[in-house]
This record gives sequence, C-alpha cells and structure tokens, in this order.
Amino acid sequence: MSTAVPLSLRSTLVLGVTSVIGLLMLSWPLLLDVDPSAQRVDPPFLFLGLLPVILAVVLAELSEGGMDARVLAILGVLSAVNAVLRLLSAGTAGLELVFFLLILGGRVFGAGFGFVLGCTSLFASALMTAGVGPWLPFQMLVAAWVGMGAGLLPRRVTGRREIAMLVVYGIVAAYLYGLLMNLQGWPFMAGVQVPGQDSTELSYVPGAPLLDNLHHFVVYTLLTSTGGWDTGRAITNALALALLGPAVLTTLRRAARRARVEGPAATAR
Repeated sequence: MSTAVPLSLRSTLVLGVTSVIGLLMLSWPLLLDVDPSAQRVDPPFLFLGLLPVILAVVLAELSEGGMDARVLAILGVLSAVNAVLRLLSAGTAGLELVFFLLILGGRVFGAGFGFVLGCTSLFASALMTAGVGPWLPFQMLVAAWVGMGAGLLPRRVTGRREIAMLVVYGIVAAYLYGLLMNLQGWPFMAGVQVPGQDSTELSYVPGAPLLDNLHHFVVYTLLTSTGGWDTGRAITNALALALLGPAVLTTLRRAARRARVEGPAATAR
C-alpha cells in the first residue's frame, strides 16, 4: 500500500537533514559560543532565518513525490479544520485541539503527510489568529514532527490497543512540543545574564558550561510550562484521542480508501 505522500530515498534524506538542522536551530541557546564578558548577546538570526527556506524546500520535495489533487483536497480540509480548532481552543491553559487531528491524520495517511499537515495547519492557524512572528517557523517544524511521528508508529496495532498507543503518544508529544518551543524562546523570556543587567536564576548565561545552562532551562520549563500549558495540552490530547479517536480514524480511513491513498495504519483493520 502507498501512503498519501510517498517518501522516496531522496525525500527521506531531505527530511532527515531538515530535522537535524531544525533541532540545531531550536537548541541555539545551548550551542551558541559566546564570550562570557560580552555586553550583548545576539541570537544567530541569519542562521535562524534559513528555517522558512528549508521548510519550503522540504514541502516542495514532498509534493513532488505524488501529492495529487485528491490528496491536496484532504490536506486542505484537515488544515482548515485544524486552523479553526486552534482558533477556538488555543489560549486557555494549554487547551489545544489542533494536535489530536494532526496525530490522527499522520496515523492514517503516513509520515510524509503528517509532516506537511503539521506545517500547513500551524501556518493557516497563525494567519487566522494573527500569530505570525519569528516563532512561527519553529511551531510549524515541531508540529510537523508530531504529525510525522504519528505516521511512524507501529502499523499492526489496531483496535483499543491502537487508541491506547495514540493516547500515550499524544501525551508525550504534548510535553515534547512545549519543551522544544521553550528552548528556542527561553533567552527572550527568562532574560540573558550579562554584566550590568538584571537577571534571575533561570536566565540564559552566555558562555556557561552546557550542563549549567541546561539546568537553568529545565528549571525554567518546569516552573513556567510543564505544570500548566504542557499538562493542559497533554490532557486535551488524551481526552480527544480517547473519545473522538475511533470515530475520526474510521472517517479518515474511509476518505483514504475513496482517494485511493491508504495510510500505513489503514492496512490492518
């Protein structure tokens, strides 16, 4: 069986390289080499500016692999629904309904489709919520990883075990999404510890050993995100996948059969 967005060897390589580069960009506070005595710390904006270009290249590469009109129609519908769900649910204690449909879409239609759906869903929702900013490419990339990961889950798990697996994945993905998004924005939110400026125990310390900055970041995440936004997102994912997952999976698989682009999980029912 083929997936909605087939991954050729070249597409897989491009996707892998993009993921590594994206992870490096997200981790810039831990990797940037800075003089401890510097009076100013500038993030590598030129390096970060490459991310939208890289994402565009990846999407173009994936679309060349066989995204026909029927697949584009399904992608457009799911992206629009996700954008509306995020508009209705985001901003209240981490309650975000966008991820459960992203996970189910990746599960049914495959890893390539899940990656593209993550990018298009977050981009469309940002346009609707006026959420366009320097953080958007990172949100698109991390959401794309969530959708891609769902498409890489074991194929032969079905029935209640499949729903349980998706619930666990949804919980883990919720916390990882929050962790990665906190990582790229941590110096801006917690401040940068430079001579002559106020700072806290959670601030990013330029030139400090990796483990020291990693400790500051973990404490910052636990205090500001894990117990609130991330947990709210995890609970939302778990409830939505457990309650709506079976019906939505059936609907998506029916659409996949009609479009003749069955996903990896649709082969065992």
